[in-house]
Amino acid sequence: MPIIVQWWSVWYPGSEPGGGSYTAQRMLAAKDENNALGAVFLFNAAHYALRPWPWIIVALCSLIVYPNLDALREAFPHAAAIVGHDMGYPAMLTFLPAGLLGLVVASLIAAYMSTISTHLNWGASYVVHDVYHRFIRPKSDEKELVLVGRIATVALMIMAGFLALNMQTARHNFDLMLSVGAGTGLIFILRWFWWRINAFSELTAMVVSFLVTVYFGFIHVRLGCAPVNGDLQLTLTVAITTAAWMLVTLITAPTPEETLRNFCRLIRPGGPGWKRFTTEMSEAATGDTAWQVPQGILCMLLGCVSIYAALFATGYWLYGRYALASFLTAVAVGAGVVLARQWRVLIARF
Repeated sequence: MPIIVQWWSVWYPGSEPGGGSYTAQRMLAAKDENNALGAVFLFNAAHYALRPWPWIIVALCSLIVYPNLDALREAFPHAAAIVGHDMGYPAMLTFLPAGLLGLVVASLIAAYMSTISTHLNWGASYVVHDVYHRFIRPKSDEKELVLVGRIATVALMIMAGFLALNMQTARHNFDLMLSVGAGTGLIFILRWFWWRINAFSELTAMVVSFLVTVYFGFIHVRLGCAPVNGDLQLTLTVAITTAAWMLVTLITAPTPEETLRNFCRLIRPGGPGWKRFTTEMSEAATGDTAWQVPQGILCMLLGCVSIYAALFATGYWLYGRYALASFLTAVAVGAGVVLARQWRVLIARF
């Protein structure tokens, strides 16, 4: 927890720790660091290893009950015009009795409202703390910031509604999010390896990635251009976004050196991209100054192995393939044990 919160508060001075980092915001709800870390591990295990299987099982059942789109159109003639592959799940809801159906609908509405409110607050916090308060009106008071936040929330909701009305399927929504995330993913990784990346770089990446994705998703074909397949679209989004933020990085002023030194003291990045500052910090430091990123990457890989092994192990247990299930369960547990040990070593260095 302190790694994430300290990184955000040092890299973006003046921002609230939870204002721009959803992960830090959730971790801060725990009573102490151990509980926060445990909550993160539990969330990842439950979210990626267990939660997909009810959806997968329902999807497999829908393939038996409704083997093709014609079967769906026959079962729901009043909705024949909108039948698509993403209708399998709601079609299966019709088999629930009235009470359970009401419970599922209420849960879906609650999940929708939770997600919408979270992302609206998250987006408004970006606008207020990371753009308006930092670059436009640094001396604005709390009342003004609250007003800007409310305006930003309404504007984001209107834009989200416009995008939703122009989406044809749930797959379209998924592709949109994947494209936006792919465009910004590189800079979110490289900022740990190169001190020159600044706030303008990240804002540029987020804006350009979104605009390029919207163009390919909603405008390109309407201009009479030939459709671009998903792989090429993703590649072009990453390339254009990377070129844009690299250019902005080189033409804008770097983050103040005092901020970078504070960042180095708290987070201790390393590698060639931070050598200018880490050499200076190493000469003045008395404790462990080893580069933590390789250890963090090892923990990431162990976590991926553990979670994905648990995901597939769960499926094999459900399918009755006990040999593979046992093997993958052992892999998941083993990787989890090694991860816990390596994580304790990593935390002990801070």
